[in-house]
Parts: sequence; C-alpha cells; structure tokens
Amino acid sequence: MNQLVECVPNFSEGRDKAIINEITQAIKTVSGIEILDVDMGADTNRTVITIIGSPEVISEAAFQAVKKASEIIDMSKHEGAHPRMGSTDVCPFIPVSNITMDECIEIARKTGKRIGDELGIPVYLYEKAANNEERTNLANVRAGEYEGFKEKIKEPNWKPDYGTAKFNEKSGATAVGAREFLIAYNINLNTNDRTYANEIAYEIRERGRWKRTGNINPFYYKGEVVYFEKGKYPDGNSDFIAPNFEKLSRYYSENYGKDLRERYASLGLNPDDLIGKPVYKDGRFTNIKGLGWVIPEYNRAQISMNLTNYKISSIHEVYDAVCEEAEKRGIRVTGSEIVGLIPYDAMKLAAEHYLSKMHKSSGLPIPDLMNIAIQSLGLNDVSDFNPKDKVLGMPKVNGELANRITFDFIDEVSRDSAAPGGGSVAALSGALGAALGTMVANLSISKSGFEKQKTTLSNIAQKGQNIKDKLINAIDEDTSAFDQVIKAMRMPKDTDKEKRARDIEMQKGYQIATLVPLTTVKNCKEALEICYDISKIMDDGMASDVGSGACMANAGAISAAYNVRINIKSIKDIDFCEETNKELNKLLDEGDVLLRKISKIVEDTF
Repeated sequence: MNQLVECVPNFSEGRDKAIINEITQAIKTVSGIEILDVDMGADTNRTVITIIGSPEVISEAAFQAVKKASEIIDMSKHEGAHPRMGSTDVCPFIPVSNITMDECIEIARKTGKRIGDELGIPVYLYEKAANNEERTNLANVRAGEYEGFKEKIKEPNWKPDYGTAKFNEKSGATAVGAREFLIAYNINLNTNDRTYANEIAYEIRERGRWKRTGNINPFYYKGEVVYFEKGKYPDGNSDFIAPNFEKLSRYYSENYGKDLRERYASLGLNPDDLIGKPVYKDGRFTNIKGLGWVIPEYNRAQISMNLTNYKISSIHEVYDAVCEEAEKRGIRVTGSEIVGLIPYDAMKLAAEHYLSKMHKSSGLPIPDLMNIAIQSLGLNDVSDFNPKDKVLGMPKVNGELANRITFDFIDEVSRDSAAPGGGSVAALSGALGAALGTMVANLSISKSGFEKQKTTLSNIAQKGQNIKDKLINAIDEDTSAFDQVIKAMRMPKDTDKEKRARDIEMQKGYQIATLVPLTTVKNCKEALEICYDISKIMDDGMASDVGSGACMANAGAISAAYNVRINIKSIKDIDFCEETNKELNKLLDEGDVLLRKISKIVEDTF
C-alpha cells in the first residue's frame, strides 16, 4: 500500500496572489506532489497550502516552498491579524495512510535541518517532533512573534533546533513539526437554538465544563456552579470531596488515570491557588475542541469540533455520544458535516464500527465501506459528500485496464497486441478467486449458526478484499512490467560502452518483468489460503463457490508462473535465477497442496 503524508505549510502572505502563485509553482516542480488546497486570508495576511505525497517527495516539496517564501516574503514589512514568526510560519507533517508518526517526525527533522543549514533560517521543532516539553506547544514557540524573536533567540533556552541562533530579519523563524490529522467536524441538530448545541459541546469536548449541582437535568447549565472552598476540594465528576488538593489529586489519578495538576494547568488555572475558582467536570473525550453555533444558511444549530487525534477519539464514537446527549435533551441529530478533508482510515474505522453493530462483515469493497460510513454519520445531511473529493488517502485503482469492464478487458486481450497478455489475465483470475472466497465469508456472517464465527469470518473477508485489490492492481502492473526492457532495447548500441550500458538496463528490466508475476503467484497463493480458510467453516450450500474460487486462484498462480519462467531465461544473474526459481516452486507446491485440500472438502459435500 502506498504511503501518504500531508504537509500544511502556513505562509505570511495572504494578499498578494502573485507571491502565492510563485510558492505553488515551486511546489509543482516536485514530481509526485498534489496540491489539495490553497487558502488565502487577507485579514490575517496568511496563506495555508495543503499538499500531499509520498515520504520521498513531501520533504522536498516543503523545502522548495519554504525556500521560495524566504526569497519573496519580507517579514520586516509584514502585518496581519494572525500570530506569526516567519515567512513560513509553521510547516507540519501529518501521517495520512500507511505511515507512522515516528516516520513523520523523521521527515520533519530532516526538513527542518535542511532549512536551517541551507537557508539560514532558525528552525524550531514542535508538537510530536519537539525535542523538549516546552516546545511541544506551538504557542510557546511562537510567543513574542516575529518582532520579539530578535531578543528571544538570544536566550539559551530558545536556541533553535537547527540553523544559527541569529535573528533572520527577512525570513524570521520557522516551526517545523509532526502532528496527527485534524478533522474539522460539525454535527447537525434539529433545532436552531444554540443553547442545545453548546450544552452538548461542553459535555463532549476535552476541556469539559464547570461542575454544577441542583437543577441539572436535562440542561446541566441551569444548575448552580460549584467552587473550591477552604477545606473542600470537590471532584468534578463525582460526589467525592477531599480536604485538600493533594488528596483530590490522588483520588483523580486512582479513578480516572489522569494528572489533576496538569488538568487544571491546561485550563489556565494555578493548581495551588484554586480557592474561589470553579470546579471543572471532565469532558467525555480527549483530543477534542468544540462549541455550539447556529448556521443561518442551514437554519439549524451545529456542534462544531476539531478532532485533533481521531485514533484516540474517533469520529464515530463522537457522533454516537452526541446522539446520546441529544436524546437526553429531547432533540435529534440529523447528520454531520466534514469541513475540508478526512483520512480514509477514519472513514474505514467508522464503517467497521457500524457494520459490527449491524452484525455484518467489514470485509467489503472500499466503495461499500465508504457508503456505510457516509450513511451512518449522515454526511449528506446539509451538502453532498463525495468520497473522491473528501476522503484523503483512499485506495484506488489507477490502471487503465483494471478500470475497464470485464467485456472490454476480454476484447482488449483478444486483439493483435502483445499486452495485456497472460500475466494480466493471471492477475484477474486470482482476483476473481479471492473475490469468491470473500463473498462466501461475507454471506456466512448473517447466516444462522455462524454467530460464534463472526470475528473469524470478518477477518477472512478483510484479508480477501486486500488480496483481491492487490491482484486487481497487478492487472496493469504486469502489462507495464516489460516497459523497462523495451526502453532498454531502444538504447544505442554502436559502441562497446553503449552496448554494456544497454545490457545492464535490459537485465534490470528482465528482473522487474520477472518479479512482478512472481508477486502475482504469491498473491494467488494467498487467495487460495482465503478459500481454504472459508472451506473449513462454510455452509455446504456454498461449496461450489469456494471450489470455483480455489480453481481460479490456482489457475492464476500457474499462469503467472509461466510469465516468471519465460522472462527468467533472459537473466544472466545465476544467483537471482536460482533464488527466484526456488521461491516460485515453493509457492506452486504450497498452492497445489491447498487446492487438493479444498477440492477434497468441497467434493465431500456433494
């Protein structure tokens, strides 16, 4: 699966479109980068550019953008409403799909070092990439802003992580970091009364709300605020009252597993000076900021939230909790809205959650998963939600052949052209085998008598979808695998040097053309494993489907093996040939064993 990283650099220019165009053009010089959004703000005099790409190219694109900004933005002349400290104010890297936070931290540090070394801009690492606790919070790093950095940078504890500790008058300083994906999420209510929205937002958000007593049902805000008193330190979430902060803190830690001192400090309160201050009740979730508002355009109230870590506080858990809170207050949630983009993983988790509640398999095709998430979260409530535009990192098949309907593909195979050929057909055969095994797993989940097998069946279906998708992609990969050989054949061969260079490139091409169908053999063998796993627990009425799937998968493996063998004849590297043949024979032997086992199980049902 492809790795994707998002980068959202913020530039201190929001009024001159020509300057921003130069920055975006610099980004576009990096192949493989996609610009998702350019948001210019005149009042803030700030532009936020959202880009996405693989780890290999995202750092280069970010650097080129920062470099261009340093050349054409003069911070000594900048003014705007938004806090800022440099021509490129912040540059965070965000994991989107198939990449860890640790990898994004490494990208941030690599990029930050290059900015400091090559551009002479002081760089501060923040958020997850920070080297110390104080710099985790961007507000601390940016305190004093551009104007204050001339003196701030001289302080020993504010020495930059990269670059010299010298004020850069033109470019200022830049914060480079790594953070989780921020989802801007609104939940819609069947009322235009903001009071309801705020009431629920305060229950949900991490900050929580003042603790109240008395008339708190169904509207908590109507109760009397509870304050800390001398000798009385109430817990915000229960009836417990401690005689001092230390005992309250111990109770809080033992019951909620959290640090009360940190909790009140995060609220801007001094834990050692709480007498007369309101007691806070915890919100239901962490990593959520929220409030209520009314949108005249929709004529309804919304709970507007930022989910700063959907892996901890997921969108579906938040949606369900808001539905519960709304129900308590006699109102209804009508749906929700994503502002901007949402990672595929967040949508997939939501789909799996709701399918599980339905006692259905989550091993479904990607479009089906997206549809379940969209319908369950009501994402079409106030505007159309198109996953192609809104879901970031959603796996897709880009190949021309794989996107054709079956009849078109078969017609293309039958024409007088060498490709698509046996390798692509082998991949299609294997994909159909995996699909049949997956189908049986999905059908079995809702059948009587399979209740105890639900988790096993769902796991089989999920694995089957994954193998099926790999084989679908292989339809085009096999056709393009021979391209390097063709390209090498066209290289000049007039001199001995040219002949040697041509031969080296041809050998590389033949190895690629061999390894691609070898991977297809491997995936077809895994498709056989899917069929074998389901054959052991299937309903006898589905035996023919499982048997057919196994035959298709095995046919794909044997067909792809022919492509391996015909290409390996042209390879001169003896070690490569021996290792490849050894692996190929092992895969085919394992596949043959699986096919015989499946055939025995299937035929015993007739």
